[in-house]
Amino acid sequence: MSTRSKSRVHSLGASLGVLALAGALAFSSTALAQNTAIRPPSNGPASVADLAAGLLDAVVNIATSQKVKNDDDAPAPQVPEGSPYQRYFDEFFKGQGNQGGNRQRTVESLGSGFVIDPSGYIVTNNHVIEGADDIEINFANGSKLKAKLVGKDTQTDLALLKVEPKAPLKAVPFGDSRKMRIGDWVMAIGNPFGLGGSVSVGIISARGRNINAGPYDNFIQTDAAINRGNSGGPLFNMAGEVIGINTAIISPTGGSIGIGFSVPTELAANVVLQLKDFGETRRGWLGVRVQPVNDDIAESLKMDAPRGALVSGIIEGGPITHGEIKAGDVIVKFDGHDVGEVRDLKRVVAESPVGKAVDVVVIRDGKEQTVKVTLGRLEDGALASADAATGDEGSKADKPEAAPLPATDVVLGMKLATLNEEARKKYGIAEDVDGVVITEVAPNSVAAERRVEAGDVIVEVGQEAMETPADVADRVEELKSSGRRHAALLISNKSGELRFVTVRVE
Repeated sequence: MSTRSKSRVHSLGASLGVLALAGALAFSSTALAQNTAIRPPSNGPASVADLAAGLLDAVVNIATSQKVKNDDDAPAPQVPEGSPYQRYFDEFFKGQGNQGGNRQRTVESLGSGFVIDPSGYIVTNNHVIEGADDIEINFANGSKLKAKLVGKDTQTDLALLKVEPKAPLKAVPFGDSRKMRIGDWVMAIGNPFGLGGSVSVGIISARGRNINAGPYDNFIQTDAAINRGNSGGPLFNMAGEVIGINTAIISPTGGSIGIGFSVPTELAANVVLQLKDFGETRRGWLGVRVQPVNDDIAESLKMDAPRGALVSGIIEGGPITHGEIKAGDVIVKFDGHDVGEVRDLKRVVAESPVGKAVDVVVIRDGKEQTVKVTLGRLEDGALASADAATGDEGSKADKPEAAPLPATDVVLGMKLATLNEEARKKYGIAEDVDGVVITEVAPNSVAAERRVEAGDVIVEVGQEAMETPADVADRVEELKSSGRRHAALLISNKSGELRFVTVRVE
């Protein structure tokens, strides 16, 4: 904008100001003439001073330190022989007997937490204390206590600490985050940028946020100011109950822009209780592989709309031992809780007690059925290993070449062949994989669009088991004649890992 243009704007503003002032004076004169009282401006929202005063003593600052080894092996700078500064260089670069880059340095960090039990239990984020060699709790009255780690949960980024106070501490209770609504007032207290107990107020902007921080994301979003150092601090409702643990922010600058996230107590309370009782989490486990239900899968499975979690496989050795749940089932309700998408199922299963018998509602063959399953325990790393391929596929150079296999049928851009010993040897297909082998996929075909490749095995089409290429062709034609636009194929890779793909049949 030019200087001339700016001047014009300023002049217009000044003119409007004069007119506004004249109008106000005229209004005042008229009001006084008519002996009419002018109402004072309305007050702002009620003060939260009393609420904050009763909570500040329960919120703590957490200081941690960690010794890390400097991996920089660069030689220390050299100074001229006899220099009076030699000893300073020696102290800085060699430390107490360490040479150059092999010295250790101490890294310090700050965070927040809150007392949940007068005996000294304190909740914070795992990332606040992760890797710490020393944890010190600073209280609002200026006192300090060393803390020990009781337990942590990396999946929800929560940790439980314990101090040994000489007198009972001020504690705050957990509230029910499920009762909170978008627009409800909330208050955050924490240690932003190491400044000590700071209070900020805002509203709940959204619920159930998934920011890809972990498998059980269900964050409360708030516009209450949350900054670095607030991590692990409480988010209160107006009754003084903790309904969230402040964990993350979105910010291009590192400061608050009004988008903060808190772990809701509906998820955190059970995790904290388990950490207190066992020092670890003990999550329920259903033992199934699941994937999202998209529009194509919903249509191919005769569902009115996409919902639930599609079971793509059953994990061997898991809780499903008698076929209670099958590949191709869509789980739409678990223990009375609706399952809208995959993360809903993961969360509600994890929150369920180990060994509990639960009712699971599935859609099978287009109809809802209820089955009963007894949950197992999800061990750390067990799910990851179960989801991964069960064997090393090796490199192509390790596999002997075999003569090209004759393709007896071509369906949906795929050349198919019977899965025999020759095919297993050629593609390295595991012995426990059954179905029809794919020997070639035409470029730009509907199968290629779904990343189907040679060596994959078609186990089911439209929830019916396949044994020969003719079975696949017949089933596809059957689905097409019945008005289906897509077919759901249960595909196994060579190691036996299953997934569902949908292909157009029209």
